[in-house]
Amino acid sequence: QVQLVESGGGLVQTGGSLRLSCAASGSTFGINRMAWYRQAPGKQRELVAGISRNGITNYVDSVKGRFTISRDNAKNTLYLQMNSLKPEDTAVYYCNAVIHLTGYWGQGTQVTVSS
Repeated sequence: QVQLVESGGGLVQTGGSLRLSCAASGSTFGINRMAWYRQAPGKQRELVAGISRNGITNYVDSVKGRFTISRDNAKNTLYLQMNSLKPEDTAVYYCNAVIHLTGYWGQGTQVTVSS
């Protein structure tokens, strides 16, 4: 079993920045791909950014140039640096990790961007 705990969410004004963290614990050996998803009220959960174990990244178009995903494999921690935040970025952000083809989810952290 793997536990994922997100932190770093909060309330920020348009144009502001936040840094999300996701700490993995438990049976973390073999963590492969990790990613951030988000879900806004009334909308489906969507992939925001993903990163492979060797650092290859991908982003949804709406956050390219503003968000940066990174990971520290030694600390089993995933990060999401979010800059130039917009009201449409408001959502619950979830951490996801894939180990041996099994996906695990964190409990989510709320990000609210005020206009």
